[in-house]
Order: sequence, then C-alpha cells, then structure tokens
Amino acid sequence: MNFLRSLAEQFAGKPIDWEELEGALIRADLGVQMTTRIIKTLQEREAWSLLGIGDVIKAVREEIAQVLPADPTPIRRVSGKPSVILIVGVNGTGKTTSTAKLAHYLKAGAIDLNRPSQMLLAAADTFRAAAIEQLDIWAKRLGVEMIRGQYGADPAALCYEAYQTAAKREVDFLICDTAGRQHTKTNLMAELQKVKRTLGKLDPEAPHETLLVVDATTGGNALNQAREFHSAMTLTGLIVTKLDGSGKGGIVVAIQNELGIPTRFVGTGEKIADFAPFDRKTYIENLV
Repeated sequence: MNFLRSLAEQFAGKPIDWEELEGALIRADLGVQMTTRIIKTLQEREAWSLLGIGDVIKAVREEIAQVLPADPTPIRRVSGKPSVILIVGVNGTGKTTSTAKLAHYLKAGAIDLNRPSQMLLAAADTFRAAAIEQLDIWAKRLGVEMIRGQYGADPAALCYEAYQTAAKREVDFLICDTAGRQHTKTNLMAELQKVKRTLGKLDPEAPHETLLVVDATTGGNALNQAREFHSAMTLTGLIVTKLDGSGKGGIVVAIQNELGIPTRFVGTGEKIADFAPFDRKTYIENLV
C-alpha cells in the first residue's frame, strides 16, 4: 500500500509531467474520477508549474482524507432479533475466511467487552462443497454453531432456516457466507437477490449488513465488482483482503469516491486475528 512512495521515486528531481502523473495515479487504482479530482486540485493552485513531488504527495493525501470517512459505521446488534450479515463477492476473494474472521472479531467482544456476542454461521455457499467443509472447520475452532445444507441446496431456503434458528436461540448475529459469483452473471446475481428477499420475509430490515469482500490486488476490477453488487444488493460496506500484499491499495479510495461504499474491515494476513476495522488514519499513514 505504498503507492505514494512509488510516486516519489518516479518523479523525484523532475518537473511534473501531468500525463505521467495521471497514469501513475490510475495505476495505483485510485480510479479515473479520483485521479481527475487530484489533477484538477493541483492545476488550480497558483504557480502550479513550480510544483514538486512533495506538493503532489501532500495534495494526494489531503484529497484521500476528504474522501474517506473518519469513523466508519461499526457493526451493531439489533435489539430483540438477530442482526443478519450477508457476505458476498466473486470467487477467490476470501469470503469464507473473512466470514470466520468477522465471527471471531464479533465473538471476542468487539461490540461490548462486557458481553461477548453470540452468533450463528450459515454455510450458504452450497455450490462448493469445500466451502461448507471449510466454514465447518472454522466454526468448530471458534466454538460457533453452523447451519449447513446439502451440496446444491437452495441457499435462500438455508438462510431462511438459519434465521429461524438464530431467532429461536436469541443469538446476536447471523453471518451468512454466500457462494462466490461473477458479477457479470445475471442469473447468479438474481439468486443472491432471492436470498435477500427471503430474509426480508422474516425481517423487513434483513440483511442489516451486506458486505462485499474484495481482493486489494485485483485493482480496478474490484471497482467493477462493487458497482454490480451494489446495484443488485445495496452494499453497506467492504471487507478488503490482501491489503498487506498490495503495493497500491488505492481501490479503497476509488470505491468510496465513486460509489460511496465505505471499507469497514481489512484482512492483512492468514491468521484468524489478522482482521480489523478500517482506520483512515492508519491507511493514510501507510501510503508512504
């Protein structure tokens, strides 16, 4: 996530070439809109022809700080009923692992240290047998119960059953791990909408959170994913994985700037504890 360092190395001691700078910002996954905004800000300044790379980096940091929310909305319990969290995304982004990490985070007392949250997991990825087994292993490690169905079962029906169980047992959170699906496949997106409608029959406000898991290393494609999933599901936030392994990380800014979807959590490693709420200050400090 050190794209500003790359900028400094690329332009050190040289006059600013606007086309080169524009290309560098887009390669950092900031997106066309954010890049245009930064370039415009710099060009509106007096004596812009004398700008150095230090001025550019300062402007980039300032614009990013304006775009990213200072305090992303925390995950909250819903009084008197389960808070339903739907985990969605394309194949291979780390949805199942992120589901387990989120469960661990909430169970450990992230909401209230005096009362750790009770929860239930739903293995709604019924199209990949390995996903059911993977989540089952995590559930046992975490000491959390999991609702599972047969391979190929209707994920909407499974989530319906899981909600009924969660409500009966008065758990705080129901986290549903859905199947990975390409955002360009209309039929698969329609199936996800069916899950949402089915949960809505039990609670008109459910799901209370719909979190898209994106891989930071996929760059601009993550923005396309966010557009399609947001159009279909109305996302409430992102879980960004592999942020530690990306030399860029600007996709967080691009998605927030263009779609208004905040990054809620970041995954920074393989361990269960390598997961934390997104922090703007830390993110900006790590840019260089």
